[in-house]
Amino acid sequence: MVKENILIIGACGQIGVELTLALRKQYGGDAVIATDVKPEHPLLQETGPFKTLDVLDKAALQAIIIKYNIKQIYLLAAILSATGERNPQIAWYMNMQSLLNVLEIAVEEKINKIFWPSSIAVFGPSTPKQNTPQETITEPTTIYGISKFAGERWCAYYHQKFGIDIRSLRYPGLISYLSAPGGGTTDYAVDIFHQAIAKNTYTCFLQENTILPMMYMADAVQATIQLMETDAEKIKLRSSYNIAAMSFSPKQLAQAIQQHIPTFTIQYQVDERQKIAAGWPQSIDDTIARKHWGWQPQYNMEQMVADMLLHLNQMSKLANEKMNQ
Repeated sequence: MVKENILIIGACGQIGVELTLALRKQYGGDAVIATDVKPEHPLLQETGPFKTLDVLDKAALQAIIIKYNIKQIYLLAAILSATGERNPQIAWYMNMQSLLNVLEIAVEEKINKIFWPSSIAVFGPSTPKQNTPQETITEPTTIYGISKFAGERWCAYYHQKFGIDIRSLRYPGLISYLSAPGGGTTDYAVDIFHQAIAKNTYTCFLQENTILPMMYMADAVQATIQLMETDAEKIKLRSSYNIAAMSFSPKQLAQAIQQHIPTFTIQYQVDERQKIAAGWPQSIDDTIARKHWGWQPQYNMEQMVADMLLHLNQMSKLANEKMNQ
């Protein structure tokens, strides 16, 4: 039996690092080929193969797929919301062409399964903000959201026309202690923890009562792997599934942090990201994902805050010990 390998594109990004580590733990380090245009992330070193790859170089991408007998692809490379607004044409090209390259090669090389992440950015100001349904008005106003919405339609099209087994999740804002903020509108919910530990204060770029859907990275990784391991006949949506875990505002998150760090303070200096956030939902209805493949989050806000602070404090302590050696 020929060994089937997994390719991670964008392995050094916010989702990529932890998903790569989880997949290597599950399938073995040698079976998961990590790639990125950036240098290898320190946490990935010596855990499995790493190759430098620009996903926009279709020939180089196809060569890696053939060389390593790749049969599953996780395409995580993207330019996120706030960064994309500064360079919309570059963001569109990156987010679309990377997906099209993978889809075209998937047809040519008979790839078994593809994962491609969508986002709550596909929704817009005209979308219902509370319990946003799986099927609803999708009129995104950012280039990131537009590219994700177009990508959902490309995924559905390639499944319908070519039978490609492609699967997708609409991620909410993701929170992780291992990855730095990556240029997204929800990234305040990561940076606030680092600043709380380092400076005991944080200046937020969103208004204090801006409620957005969020998810702890452990749940996002678990959802991704669970979706990919589900029998194909249960995956009835080939655009992208809503998934949800928690919703909160910067003020509510700050208050939760203050339960652990009573002296922590937060200020507000609103910038252009507020306009992006104002067009997004406040809560997501993920009933379809729960029904089709049994999705169920494990972390609420309080559990997430406690776990984030625990791990970041441990990392800070280790870093200080190394400096003092």
